[in-house]
Amino acid sequence: MNFEISGKLIEIFKEQKVSERFTKREFILEVPDNNFVQLLKFQLVQDKTDLINPYKVGETVTVHFNLKGSKWKDSYFVNLDAWRISKKGATGKSNDNYEPPMPPENEDFDMPPPPDDDMPF
Repeated sequence: MNFEISGKLIEIFKEQKVSERFTKREFILEVPDNNFVQLLKFQLVQDKTDLINPYKVGETVTVHFNLKGSKWKDSYFVNLDAWRISKKGATGKSNDNYEPPMPPENEDFDMPPPPDDDMPF
């Protein structure tokens, strides 16, 4: 599921090497929600961890992300996997932004199987 949301960058964390084959970087986005403020934690994974580099805490950005849920043992996880970040209201595409490729029209498209790893997400 693909989503988009805008908010203010509150915190940007350092890159974490979770395992030999999995790297992530997290950041917090402050998003107003009626009378409350929501603090949402997003993650950038693998080759996307540098997408946050051009931005600073306090800037308002738009984040494009996938909502992913999974189960590992007896626990359930939900991740907000960011795949594109831009300044709010920016037009056009930057080289720092990533947009997943779209399959050609009128052709069958099979997704490759997920990589084998021992991570729960």
